[in-house]
Amino acid sequence: MRSSSTSVRGLTRRELLVNLSGAALFAAGPGLSSATASGDWHAAPDERPFDLLVQGGRVIDPSQGLDAVRDVAIREGKISRIEAAIPLAQARGVLRAEGKIVTPGLIDLHTHVFPGVGPFGIEPDLYCVRRGATTVLDAGTSGAFSFPAFRKLVIERAETRIRALLHVVSIGLVAGNTDNMGELLDLRYCDPRLAVKVARENRDLIVGFKIRFSNFLTGANDVAGMVRARAAADEAGLPLMIHIGGPTSPLRELLSRMKKGDLVTHAFNSRVPGLLDEGGKLRSEVLEARERGVLFDVGHGGGSFSFDLMEKSLAQGLRPDTISSDLHAFNIEGPVFDLATTLSKFLLLGFSLSEVIERATINAARAFNFGAEIGTLKPGAEADVAVFDLREGDFTFTDADKKTRTGRQMLAPFATVRGGKVFRP
Repeated sequence: MRSSSTSVRGLTRRELLVNLSGAALFAAGPGLSSATASGDWHAAPDERPFDLLVQGGRVIDPSQGLDAVRDVAIREGKISRIEAAIPLAQARGVLRAEGKIVTPGLIDLHTHVFPGVGPFGIEPDLYCVRRGATTVLDAGTSGAFSFPAFRKLVIERAETRIRALLHVVSIGLVAGNTDNMGELLDLRYCDPRLAVKVARENRDLIVGFKIRFSNFLTGANDVAGMVRARAAADEAGLPLMIHIGGPTSPLRELLSRMKKGDLVTHAFNSRVPGLLDEGGKLRSEVLEARERGVLFDVGHGGGSFSFDLMEKSLAQGLRPDTISSDLHAFNIEGPVFDLATTLSKFLLLGFSLSEVIERATINAARAFNFGAEIGTLKPGAEADVAVFDLREGDFTFTDADKKTRTGRQMLAPFATVRGGKVFRP
């Protein structure tokens, strides 16, 4: 559980008015009444160039090296201007952000947002866009057999922008982590040709492949699975994400087959074999993979992130390229909660606010081809904006090994802008 010596502050009258009007205020478009939470405006709607103004927040956008108080103006679903002072009368709606942190919409590279198929899936909008993550990557919940349903029933209906890593095993995660039912225990389901076929038919949404390597999921089939996953990724020309969590075979057998742009998730867990050898040193194959351009992702999850291992890795110069949550049904009540809480754990580990935001915005955007300009607030980019309170106090954070640390700061979602709408947590 996360706890704090400070209570959640009460809403101001101005914030209350914005909350009461909610998403409907900002979704109303040109026909919005001139009476709003920001005061009475008398200009005709067609004389106001912006649909929404996010006003007065501390904007942190690592893609532009920006950390300053700015206004962010949005028009027709795109970032239009970002300047020190934009007149309120130029916007049809305003989101007050004074004293808050404003960032590009967060990108979570590891989630499970396919509810109803297997045990892991959660409703995307409740836990993602309403908590600052405008874009999420579903990490292999669906395989070739179930992706058509995932597309039709979840992705196309969600307010959250969802892209998918297709599990190379055609049944995906339908069995979850059930004993003796790991998806790689029967290699007949691991069909790279079928995976490539479905990926090609859905290139607008499938941006890579996923495969999991833990001994209870694979038995002795981990290397054979890796060979097939490599073949699928090469044939389709897409990156490969692998999950490491105590594989049966030596880690070198898996990492040696990874290429530039591939990604290791759950990288910083305490399971054996992991990034560190028996003496606590980074394995040579890990350093070789990093040198080749393989990316290392957090993928916190319920069992895949260790404060201790993370600190040992940092001390030896290995920092995560991206920070993701591995948010699923078994960790939304802790220890993960959401991506913002995961990012907050890295503040207590000594990362700056800008370094944390960078790993969940522009770094994540560059890891895969999402088909949209995201992870930035540059004019012309998608109008994905996240607004947070940066709370000060004593906050208890828990890793996947149930070890706790106390941090002094926590990012708390306040509002998110996605597709011209404002969402509240």
